[in-house]
Amino acid sequence: MKIAIINGPNLNLLGKREKDIYGNMSFEQFLDSLKKKYTGHELSYYQSNVEGELINELQRVGFDFDGIIFNPGGYTHTSVAIGDAVAAIKTPVVEVHISNVHAREDFRKLSHLSGKAAGSIFGLGLKGYDLAMEWLVSR
Repeated sequence: MKIAIINGPNLNLLGKREKDIYGNMSFEQFLDSLKKKYTGHELSYYQSNVEGELINELQRVGFDFDGIIFNPGGYTHTSVAIGDAVAAIKTPVVEVHISNVHAREDFRKLSHLSGKAAGSIFGLGLKGYDLAMEWLVSR
């Protein structure tokens, strides 16, 4: 299976920012552990702080990959365009958030993606990516 992991803004700072919320491991370190666990599956990783670049990547992989794990970061709550991009592609998308967005500020409770995703995982830390991967592989 070909699985794309796409991370949005500020997720390049995992392991450096707000460690009480996001932990102390970089995403690249975590990705190495995922690749070791899911040998035999092709994992690609993309991160951008730019909304349009995330949309371009969704469109690039959204017709050829078997699954997408997507954490749009703060764009979750503000970007109708990202939600529209997810609706426009055929590849199933699992929305993942490291923190429990529903236990944070009220504006974070709105997701322009959840209604268009195959499923959503909130608040389980980096384990959410692993669970999304497990679900996609088992389909």
